[in-house]
Amino acid sequence: MRRFEFPVDRSHAHAVNEVFADLRRLRVMAIAAAVLAAAVTGYLIWLNHPWSYLLAVAFALGAVVALWVALWAPHRSSIDKLYADGELVPAVVSETHPSGVLLLALVDISTPETSDHRYALVTRKVRALPGHDRRAGERVPSVAIRTDRAPRQVGERWQSVSAMPIAWGTRDVAVIDRARAAISEAEWRLLTDNLDLAAKVRDTSAKRLLLDPQQLPGDLGA
Repeated sequence: MRRFEFPVDRSHAHAVNEVFADLRRLRVMAIAAAVLAAAVTGYLIWLNHPWSYLLAVAFALGAVVALWVALWAPHRSSIDKLYADGELVPAVVSETHPSGVLLLALVDISTPETSDHRYALVTRKVRALPGHDRRAGERVPSVAIRTDRAPRQVGERWQSVSAMPIAWGTRDVAVIDRARAAISEAEWRLLTDNLDLAAKVRDTSAKRLLLDPQQLPGDLGA
């Protein structure tokens, strides 16, 4: 796995990193859901009917799950950990819009325990992209992160993987340039040659498109 080490600017990341913001919103919603489910559970028990106890069990389980998500989200929202654990991957701007841009990234969706690597094109809509030009083809070095909400992966592929720009973790353009140089030209070329596939990837339910290993450059196809 190709990792990229750099000092994360936490104040910058907390201001612009959309992954952190999404996880923070997730925690707030999970806490609200846990409180609501617990309140409904108490009310159903207070009713003291046979059917209300059955419903109370269901709502109690829902409260437990929501509470687990609320506790899990802060662990997942450690900016330093997200960058340290993520694999360095290439991403390029495929579309530009008034509200942001669409990134097209090349990621390995196989789990660490498997030797058979499977690569896919994934997309991610972003609003802020500091340190980069908002133009099609702009190279945006990123890290691949798990975004599924299960405690562990299922099978030999991650359920959901997305790209998090290095630029969301640093203001230093030199760091971004160093990350860009650490990715092979063949990988960048594969993305730029397939910019027209971004719309197809975006329209899939999983927001990813598996690539034929025979069509991958260099060591990626091994």
